[in-house]
Amino acid sequence: MRVLGIETSCDETGIAIYDDQLGIMAHQLYSQVALHADYGGVVPELASRDHIRKTIPLIEAALKDAGCTKDDIDGVAFTAGPGLMGALLVGATIGRSLAFAWGKPAVAVHHMEGHLLAPMLEERAPEFPFVALLVSGGHTLLVRVDGIGCYEILGESVDDAAGEAFDKTAKLMDLDYPGGPRLAKLAELGTPNRFVFPRPMTAKPGLDFSFSGLKTATATTIAAEIAADTYDQQTRADIAHAFQQAVVDTLAIKCKRALLQTGLNRLVVAGGVSANVSLREQLSELMASLKGEAFYPRNEYCTDNGAMIAFAGLQRLKAGDVEPLAVRARPRWPLDELTAV
Repeated sequence: MRVLGIETSCDETGIAIYDDQLGIMAHQLYSQVALHADYGGVVPELASRDHIRKTIPLIEAALKDAGCTKDDIDGVAFTAGPGLMGALLVGATIGRSLAFAWGKPAVAVHHMEGHLLAPMLEERAPEFPFVALLVSGGHTLLVRVDGIGCYEILGESVDDAAGEAFDKTAKLMDLDYPGGPRLAKLAELGTPNRFVFPRPMTAKPGLDFSFSGLKTATATTIAAEIAADTYDQQTRADIAHAFQQAVVDTLAIKCKRALLQTGLNRLVVAGGVSANVSLREQLSELMASLKGEAFYPRNEYCTDNGAMIAFAGLQRLKAGDVEPLAVRARPRWPLDELTAV
């Protein structure tokens, strides 16, 4: 089976063609970073309009790269949620319309299921069951995964997600958009332990996350350093290092707690923040200490992309999931509402 995947949930237009025998045949990705940079964040209306401009040309490019025509495609998968409503509607409308015009089945894919399954695209893929840490700009989730669609939410963010906290803190530090990766880069120059921030919600039982208080603690420290006229470049790097280490420690503590609670020794880490080098190092050390394994997607599949949507869609099409003719998008869509494959 060969599936065309379309991802338009936020500020990246991702198109891919996945074949269950050949793997990824084509992968096209367009980022809107330059478009939103002047605004310091994603402007939903601009994002939607840019997806309209880019999606069809990227589909044509992917078909050309794969040496395919519409007759070689067995199904169309598109992200239906969660995400920005306007952006989702672009991909859902184009995907459903193409499938109808081509006489192919269509399937709506959950964005976070796409991220969760992205490590399956690697040669060393995890086996079920495992614990998944999904960390992106809009979501931080700990999930027990017993199979595709067999998800139990163990913990989630009650306010800011980890990626959102990175971006907001970067903005406090006057770092250009997208701030999260820039903050991580600045943190590499920081002095360890000059500043120490709280590890939120780790002193009490539970697997939920909260990063808004950490962001506030960082803002208070920045304000104090500015008032003392000591907010130089090294201080900025030291604060960035302290913030990142607090986030990474918190995620690692919760992951260890989830693994011990479930008795599992495989950890999947996916989503945009999973590309963070410090996070990967610490979680790999954690899994080594627990005599387990950590699995990650390659960097190009950490951020939003069409490959993960094509792969997830193929699994669901094989199981008989088919989207009706009506175009539907769900900006809010709980992961544990998905049916098992």
